[in-house]
Parts: sequence; C-alpha cells; structure tokens
Amino acid sequence: MAIKKKFLKSKPVCKVTFKLEKKAVNGAKKVALVGDFNDWKENDIKMKKLKDGSFTTTLDLATGKDYNFRYLLDGKIWENDWAADKYAPSGVSGEDNSVVSV
Repeated sequence: MAIKKKFLKSKPVCKVTFKLEKKAVNGAKKVALVGDFNDWKENDIKMKKLKDGSFTTTLDLATGKDYNFRYLLDGKIWENDWAADKYAPSGVSGEDNSVVSV
C-alpha cells in the first residue's frame, strides 16, 4: 500500500496516487476507492489493475483538507491503507477509516 502526493504550484490542488499492492488485494478482481472525495459512492472510482497485480488510481484533491477513505474489494470487503497519514473512527462500524491529509 502506498500513497504518493504531488502538490501543484499553479493551484491549490494535490495529485494523490493511491496504490494497493497485490498481496493486500488478496485475489480480488475489482478494487474501488471510496471516500469523502466521492461521497462514499462505492462504484464511482474504479482502480486500474497493473501487470504486477496491484491496483492504482490518481485523484486531484483540494489542499488544506483531510479525506477519509477506504478500499472496497470485489464490492464486499473493506480494506484500509496502512500507509495512510492517520486513521479516524468511521462512525458506521467499529472500524477506522484511513485518512490522507493534503
């Protein structure tokens, strides 16, 4: 799992690349990125599968904010990103959400 950030000089936006490694995917065929940035819509941001079996996507996020998020594997298994900046209670279940700060 990895999160890479690239802050743009021309505007208050950060290009954030989310990557879920093959071993974390645990054989899933589809992975979606779900979070505050898309109103937690489960099928809105489908991640691209790479040749090595990992999944990735890049989003433009407004700076100066924290975004809660999780990965959704095959539409049924929720996974956190253990490389997240921090964690926050989900408010829905006893589990935490991953948080990326930009």
